[in-house]
Amino acid sequence: MIAIPIQLMLNVYRISRLTEWTIDTVNIVSSVIIISGFILCSVFLINLTKRWLSETKARYCNVILWLPYFVLFVYMTTSLFPITYQGDVPNTASGLMAIGALAVFPFYILLISLVKKNEQGWYV
Repeated sequence: MIAIPIQLMLNVYRISRLTEWTIDTVNIVSSVIIISGFILCSVFLINLTKRWLSETKARYCNVILWLPYFVLFVYMTTSLFPITYQGDVPNTASGLMAIGALAVFPFYILLISLVKKNEQGWYV
């Protein structure tokens, strides 16, 4: 849920070069994919929490367990598709935005877990 948007954000120059689209077009397409993916994955995560983790405290493990999967996905992506052209190196602002997204994402997962807890009649 967080790895694909970060990869799209960091690889704008590579996508533009490979598809021969302008950077504005790549940004628009990436934004649409990121927003629609965020909405779909949020609905999926809410339903998953409701169905499988509704009665247990294991729902809070999601706050931590996303990190190994994220690291594995990023490692696989960078191993399979290394940057061979120096023009594809992302700029510093993209990295700062990625760090911000990674800092906020655990709180978003915790918020989803707490919302599902309140829907079941328990109160924070």
